[in-house]
Amino acid sequence: MRRLNRKKTLNLMKELDAFPKVPESYIETSASGGTVSLIAFTTMAFLTIMEFTVYQDTWMKYEYEVDKDFTSKLRINIDITVAMKCQYIGADVLDLAETMVASADGLVYEPVIFELSPLQKEWQRMLHVIQSRLQEEHSLQDVIFKSAFKSASTALPPREDNSLQPPDACRIHGHLYVNKVAGNFHITVGKAIPHPRGHAHLAALVSHESYNFSHRIDHLSFGELIPGIINPLDGTEKIASDHNQMFQYFITVVPTKLQTSKISAETHQFSVTERERVINHAAGSHGVSGIFMKYDISSLMVTVTEEHMPFWQFLVRLCGIVGGIFSTTGILHGIGRFIVEIVCCRFKLGSSKSTSVTHQDGHLNNHVPLTTDDTMH
Repeated sequence: MRRLNRKKTLNLMKELDAFPKVPESYIETSASGGTVSLIAFTTMAFLTIMEFTVYQDTWMKYEYEVDKDFTSKLRINIDITVAMKCQYIGADVLDLAETMVASADGLVYEPVIFELSPLQKEWQRMLHVIQSRLQEEHSLQDVIFKSAFKSASTALPPREDNSLQPPDACRIHGHLYVNKVAGNFHITVGKAIPHPRGHAHLAALVSHESYNFSHRIDHLSFGELIPGIINPLDGTEKIASDHNQMFQYFITVVPTKLQTSKISAETHQFSVTERERVINHAAGSHGVSGIFMKYDISSLMVTVTEEHMPFWQFLVRLCGIVGGIFSTTGILHGIGRFIVEIVCCRFKLGSSKSTSVTHQDGHLNNHVPLTTDDTMH
């Protein structure tokens, strides 16, 4: 009974076989079939390699939501060189809540030479090239996000020459923590002092002839400092055409969460527009000479996530490639053989008809003289 049940089970499984085996004696090979098979295997190998390359690649996914964090502090990373001596200028932040953050809370004043060395000029030139490419091709920003913490530092390299020229400029670098509201970071003449209605700068003791707000922004960013990230104002250089000149930068800061395979950080992106003008009270151009960076915080937060193709999806796509090429090449080969057989059959049929007509003509010619001879006799 057990053997009988096992035999019935095996017979049932054989009937359900969707992949029947064809005896080799029934298989007919041809040169055309071998050629098509070679083309199919080559195409499958090429597409498999391309699909594996796509599987290894990643892409950035952008999601937007309302920023609900209003209590944390905003970090401003600064590295600016101004073509004036350090004792003549002062930097600080004043926000909409009338909170003043002095430069002494995190900024360093360093006397330097304003003109760059040859190596530093090459660094600045390369940075300008990258900035121009980023403005033309926004997808390069994804490459920069992926290479964060892995690429070389974008900071200004130190001078390689030992110049004996006395310092004629002041490098202001460091970071400040400010309230997460709109504010104004500025560098102007004189050191800042507290004031009941805000703050003021001691500019009366500085001669107007020494005013020179030509400057170079080596780095300006908001949030956590991430090596390898290039910001819109990095490498910007402005040369003042007049002693009394105002440079304004209007910045919109967007909170950003960056999550890649290399880093997980909370930073900020920003966009900027620029404006500069000469202060001339007689001509109606009022204001204060200096460098003013007015920033505002966006209410939206961007989450940038690096995504990767799942392995199961890679297998499904790979099976689709192999099965699709097998089916397509089989159909094309069958259609080709069908067309060739039709053409060859018509050619054979035409040649056989012409041969039969020739035989019929010869038969008639053989009988004509015989009939003539019988008639004569």
